[in-house]
Amino acid sequence: MIQDVIMLILSLAFILISCIFFTNSVEWLGKKLNLNQGVVGSILAAVGTALPETIIPIIAIIFYSGKEASQIATGAILGAPFMLSTLGFLMTGVAVILYSSANKRSIKMNADPNVFRRDLAYFILIYTLAIFTSVFNQFNEVRLASVVLLLTLYLLYVRATFNSEGKIEQNVEELLFSRIFSLPPTLSWIIIQLFISLSGIIFSSHLFVGYVKDLSHLMGVSPLILSLVITPIATELPEKFNSIVWVGQKKDTLALGNITGAMVFQSSIPVIIGILLTPWNITGIAFLSATLALTSATLNLIWINMKKSVNPFILMSGGILYGIFLLTAIH
Repeated sequence: MIQDVIMLILSLAFILISCIFFTNSVEWLGKKLNLNQGVVGSILAAVGTALPETIIPIIAIIFYSGKEASQIATGAILGAPFMLSTLGFLMTGVAVILYSSANKRSIKMNADPNVFRRDLAYFILIYTLAIFTSVFNQFNEVRLASVVLLLTLYLLYVRATFNSEGKIEQNVEELLFSRIFSLPPTLSWIIIQLFISLSGIIFSSHLFVGYVKDLSHLMGVSPLILSLVITPIATELPEKFNSIVWVGQKKDTLALGNITGAMVFQSSIPVIIGILLTPWNITGIAFLSATLALTSATLNLIWINMKKSVNPFILMSGGILYGIFLLTAIH
């Protein structure tokens, strides 16, 4: 069991390292293409850092079989938006307060309210449809219609994000390949770093799924519970870490867009995979996680519609919702 835990940790570390390289190359790609913060945060960085939790269910379904593989896949799919909308928001709000306490920034967030509002609205709409589909999962016609609608909604979201106006961020950390190998940050090297890091994410995700399955046997814990709790916490670290860094740099639009953009992506593309390749039966603790994710998003959307600004304390309410989930899961 100790060996499995060690290998699980190592595979997670490799996932995160690969994500750091991927996100770095994605940001440079955005800079090269002169894309605004909304696109870089909500699309490029969000999709990039969302890859582990997207690939894990695919790996589970393709390389494993049976009820356990389905539970791991479903847990990873549902756990991602849940963790982002609860712990992700909590850590971002806490970061704002800590940085402001240290006089590093103002407690008032300068995030573009239009970006935050758009992302939350799309997430609530898409994720509600995803959960609704599980109620009628026995009808193939409903599944296929939902898949088409989910894909259409995400493409509409992408188009709306690209068509939005916003600041173009030029202050990007040095390309990691440039720092390590003294290479020029050309488009070719950016794409090479992108491809290598993506390969690392896929390989390490394959290892991770296997060790989650082994540990669930040894611990006598349902793979669904394990994948709902452990997998998202680990795989969502890139979004959380990036958001904390961006909050410290007063780039609140990037910080929140990285989280909310990933929420929209996770509630559509991975869900499509789940609907097509798993029983997509969302009940019990899985349904609770989805309900809490929607609750957190709705609370923040209501606030921003009322006050026209993002509030770190409202973001931190996600921590209460996560606590409700943990208490229920333990019992």
